[in-house]
Amino acid sequence: MLRRFGVAVGSTWIVFAVAILGVALIATATPAQADTFTFTSCHVSNSTCEGGSVPSGFGTVTLLQSGANVTFDVTLTGGNTFVETGAGGDSLFLFNDALAGSTVTGCTTTLNGVTQTLACSGLTGQSPIMADGTGTFTAQVFCTTASQCNGSSGAPINDLHFTVTNATLAQLEVANANGNLFVVDVFCGTTQTGCANGLTGPVDVSGVVPEPTTLLMVGTVLVGLGAAWRRRQRTLAV
Repeated sequence: MLRRFGVAVGSTWIVFAVAILGVALIATATPAQADTFTFTSCHVSNSTCEGGSVPSGFGTVTLLQSGANVTFDVTLTGGNTFVETGAGGDSLFLFNDALAGSTVTGCTTTLNGVTQTLACSGLTGQSPIMADGTGTFTAQVFCTTASQCNGSSGAPINDLHFTVTNATLAQLEVANANGNLFVVDVFCGTTQTGCANGLTGPVDVSGVVPEPTTLLMVGTVLVGLGAAWRRRQRTLAV
């Protein structure tokens, strides 16, 4: 009985230890919560995808909560680059932010593997800015030196990074009246599906993807608990 009791107690402690470790890992991951969206809805005029959806997408935007701020990482794929046109509200990127005291800072891009400051700016709490086919938005990021970030003039900018201060993911992941969250104006690349090289126009996101790191931790905890429980049941049956 003592041996069985000792083993049973030991197995119980294993279960508790795994559970505590799992909770600690998840709690640690929470401050770094990230959401990733994919640009799949196409509003590029005269393209075969206009008014439709491209499953492979045009690129992604990832929002990362970092303390009281949110960082944006916008990456275009398929050879696409950023452009500013009237159809895209004369902006590189549009989103919804009507928060008092919120600002856009730290605009950067990557050229030849090196992070560089980009001549762009951002404004929040704006009067409705229209992007064709996607509705209106209250915040924008735009280029202050067109030659640095306008794909139609040969600038090879396919990634954009900036920070929105004094905001949370929930506050910036708000859809407009058309159900759209974010828009990017693109200059279509040579390998982009549904859009011939050189065409321009706005594309918007499809939806949120749960953070893989958090899901992996939850799965690890559940597997650990299950294994410990089965071990304990086999020992008690001996």
